[in-house]
Amino acid sequence: MGTSMNGPKVVGFIDIGTNSVRLLVVRINPNRSYTVLSQEKEVVRLGEGEFRDQMLTPEAIYRGVTVVKKFAELSRAYGAEEVIAVATSAAREAKNQIDLLNRLRDEARVDVSVISGKEEARLIYLGVAGGVHIRDRKGLFIDIGGGSTEVIIGDQDNYTYLDSLKLGAIRLTNLFLPEGAKTPVPSEVYNKMRKYVRNAVIRTTHRVKAEKLSVAVASSGTAINLAEISNRMTGNTDPRSMTLRRSQLKKIMTMLCSLPLEERRKVPGMNPERADIIIGGGAILETLMDEFGVEEVTVSERGLRDGLLAEYLAQGGDQEYKEMSVRERSVLQLGRSCNLDEMHAERVKGLALSLFDSGFRQGLHNLGDWERELLGYAAFLHDIGDFISFNNHHLHSHYIIRNAELLGFDQREIAIMADLARFHRKKIPRKKDPDLEDLDEHSQKIVILLSTLLRLAESLDRSHTGLVEQAEFAIVQKTAAVIAIHSNEDVQLEVWGVESDGKAFEKAFNRSLSSNVMRS
Repeated sequence: MGTSMNGPKVVGFIDIGTNSVRLLVVRINPNRSYTVLSQEKEVVRLGEGEFRDQMLTPEAIYRGVTVVKKFAELSRAYGAEEVIAVATSAAREAKNQIDLLNRLRDEARVDVSVISGKEEARLIYLGVAGGVHIRDRKGLFIDIGGGSTEVIIGDQDNYTYLDSLKLGAIRLTNLFLPEGAKTPVPSEVYNKMRKYVRNAVIRTTHRVKAEKLSVAVASSGTAINLAEISNRMTGNTDPRSMTLRRSQLKKIMTMLCSLPLEERRKVPGMNPERADIIIGGGAILETLMDEFGVEEVTVSERGLRDGLLAEYLAQGGDQEYKEMSVRERSVLQLGRSCNLDEMHAERVKGLALSLFDSGFRQGLHNLGDWERELLGYAAFLHDIGDFISFNNHHLHSHYIIRNAELLGFDQREIAIMADLARFHRKKIPRKKDPDLEDLDEHSQKIVILLSTLLRLAESLDRSHTGLVEQAEFAIVQKTAAVIAIHSNEDVQLEVWGVESDGKAFEKAFNRSLSSNVMRS
């Protein structure tokens, strides 16, 4: 995301949440200023009925695809050159996630990234922090969605803590109010909901209480709607004043629990579409404010889609090349936390990228910058499984990368990098391999091709001593390819390793492989 521009560029950002789908369409100017062309939101209840068996219902998928298709078409009507879409909790936890993604790709012509909870928290922070003026004060950010709640600690420019909790307005409603709270909610049921939340946030509570926080900000539909109800109850007519005091929230929740659904919908300030899940969302916010010791929250209308825009703008700025990106930071942090051999990792990365680049020039493949970037990160991390055990370390590497919640990446990218590490040795990947069944066909092809290049790069530094100075594809023909290996040392072990990778190379590229050692 984010590129240098010669003229204005229109981009659409879509946030596919558990309760709602949100759209932001902006025109971005070359100086990185922007104009909002459209903001839309529709309730789709993608996570409705999901959190018991982790399956999206056909009806929910239909609603989600229909709205995303409409939003994508609206974006393109404004002249959008890119439509960037992410999906969160409901899609993240669904066993039939691939069904949703395939239909979004086929029917809405949108390639959706499913992001991790912590990545969701990071993007929410970028969006919300960009709209509040806290400077160097330490703030607490709470975002209550339909399926998850994100908790972040940070100042104006940087976060120090990210957490994603499996708590949400729809999730709690499904668990405790299966009929959608059509009747008044007894106090004992509401207290059970609050106890459930309290138990789920014990670890987070310890972390938050250890900080000296100066401000608290709540975002998303639950917080906004509760603040609107509070304003109507207190007679506050200033729409810019969106705050919610804990004492006032308790009064609101007592009142809402006492009403049946139809009466709840008529409460001044209530969004009628949210009346059936507002008690679940309110239980989370009230409990968090109690547990964290927060007396008042400022309510923000910004959120994840604003974070997508902030990320896009930041990646296109002139300072980007001078500073390490969030992807580079998270990859380096993961590698170092696993005591990675950085010298070997960097050599393998350099060799893999050299093979990628020379292979592209020679017509061996037609992959682009995105695939090259993933190869570089995967090459750097391919041996982190050594942290657990050298035996089968490629399997350990796969597990660590897949479960590390690397920031800045979506789930498909993480899966591809994990699979590249998985197949850098031993077993050769095939499209019907169970390890690749969660990937679409294009991603499977990426893994097969790039894991072969990574396998070769690892063989070229087999001794971990940097004997090979450089390697590239010197000749690529219809039936054969030749790697030029540059070294003045005895690299027989490395040459043997490349030869042993010949079968994998032939399977991936339909060519035989040989090598020549070039002395300088």
